[in-house]
Amino acid sequence: MSYESAKARFADWGVDTDGAIGRLADIPISMHCWQGDDVVGFEQSTGTSGGGIQATGNHPGRARSPEELRADLEFAYAMIPGKHRLNLHAMYLDTDETPDRDEIEFRHFTPWVEWASEQGIKLDFNPTFFAHAKADDNLTLSHPDKGIRDFWIEHGKRTREIAARMGQELGSPCINNIWVPDGYKDIPIDRMAARRRLEASLDDMLAPSQDRAHMRDAVESKLFGIGVEACTVGSHEFYMGYAIRKETILCLDMGHFHPTENIADKVSSVALSVDELLLHVSRPMRWDSDHVILLNDDILQMAQELVASDILDRTHIGLDFFDATISRTAAWVIGTRNMQKALLRALLLPLERLRGLEDSLDFTSRLTHTEELKDLPYGAVWDEFCSRNDCPSGMTLIGNLDAYQASVSGRG
Repeated sequence: MSYESAKARFADWGVDTDGAIGRLADIPISMHCWQGDDVVGFEQSTGTSGGGIQATGNHPGRARSPEELRADLEFAYAMIPGKHRLNLHAMYLDTDETPDRDEIEFRHFTPWVEWASEQGIKLDFNPTFFAHAKADDNLTLSHPDKGIRDFWIEHGKRTREIAARMGQELGSPCINNIWVPDGYKDIPIDRMAARRRLEASLDDMLAPSQDRAHMRDAVESKLFGIGVEACTVGSHEFYMGYAIRKETILCLDMGHFHPTENIADKVSSVALSVDELLLHVSRPMRWDSDHVILLNDDILQMAQELVASDILDRTHIGLDFFDATISRTAAWVIGTRNMQKALLRALLLPLERLRGLEDSLDFTSRLTHTEELKDLPYGAVWDEFCSRNDCPSGMTLIGNLDAYQASVSGRG
């Protein structure tokens, strides 16, 4: 179907497709660097395995250096319509120096900032509280040992300084997201003590003032992880309360809750109490398994909630999946485009008509409308969006993904 025909079909429902396309173009997605190298990072002396983070598979083509990762990212961005962001972890520094985590400085990331400026991309950032000898106990900011806590507090302070400088240099607030793996494999005696230590460490870490025009703090919870099955110190309730009290951004990761929980349902609830939200969008096939995003009900409901609740302007959308069984660049492209497709579908809903049916308690008509809307030609509108942004779709996209994967498959 041509775009003009699709546009007329949507107009019959009172929907402006050009308006939806224009709004979608203004929604950046923060693409995560760690999909490109299986969460290995580029530290030369301090990195270790551990912390409950694992990418499975050994597909050829993993980026082995910052240069290779940036080349992969450039290809992926060229396949994704719109202008987007990059989410960096602190373990992805680009330097010949060998600083430990409590010694990193902005200069260790200047190649990333220079590249982002050249590409017209904004940056987000994350302290890395895993894959380090001082995280082997699965305790960092809540560790009983003050020396270990101080090490990680200093790491967190430095990442906030780096993030603020990134935001200043690139002219866009850098979201600095804090997630720690802290918890216990078996049932703890004193959960409160650990949570008090975590709270005090966070307070210390966040104490230095940073300009919100350059950097904003976010905190992220988790249900459990490998080695912390009995208790996660930074639970959803802990961080929701902390974000409200301390006025930070609250991060909701779609893989960090019980498999039967609808994360989209949480958005409007927490948005009443916090000014800004950060989403980590993933597909938890088995809890936090971080599969590549599909255009499934979970993603469609999340996008609809953001649009219907009118909170897109105060929600930062980031991705968090890593699959080493498939092409890493294809994973980025497929996942990011699916998030955009979900947002487009939400923007193409006749929300005022649907709200009217709901407010009048006409649930039968609400159901018939939402089901009939599924038959509208969303694909034609998506193709038009891609065309306006000089991005391929369909078989052309598939051919480009296959060709690039073939070009990097020789990496050892």
